[in-house]
Amino acid sequence: MKKLTIASVSLLMLSMSACCGGSKCDSNAKCDKECEGAKECGKAIACSDEELAGIEKALGYYTEAAVKGDSKIAKQGFALLATMSYAENDSLITVPIQALYDYYDQTGPHNASYEIADCSVAGNVAMVRIESKFGENEFSDMFTLVKDGADWKIVSKVYHNK
Repeated sequence: MKKLTIASVSLLMLSMSACCGGSKCDSNAKCDKECEGAKECGKAIACSDEELAGIEKALGYYTEAAVKGDSKIAKQGFALLATMSYAENDSLITVPIQALYDYYDQTGPHNASYEIADCSVAGNVAMVRIESKFGENEFSDMFTLVKDGADWKIVSKVYHNK
């Protein structure tokens, strides 16, 4: 198995048509109601404080695992069958998230940080783009999350090494 460069991810960046998915509200009463209580998170998008807190919790496990070099922490934020995708030599590579866990365990602790750049929520699904730094490496990471009961779980991670 190839040694992976750590990064963050997200599979699809779907455009959401609902106003709380990032587009502007118009005079439509339904849209106005959907936008009530929504909050801008990062640079664009609207989501509720509760949604943002749950999403940040899942992303926090991802980053904390890198800081501590412990995959057990990351597993709390990912769905069991999550995937990670990236491009290598102009070819799409998709692997089970276990490849990320193996990387954490093999390489040990890193300085890691992230900032949410975009966050779109539609019901029980979310698309999130973060700008992250792991050691000296910088990434644009995109995540697809699904709400599992009360918790948000990352189902896919796609990344670009800057």
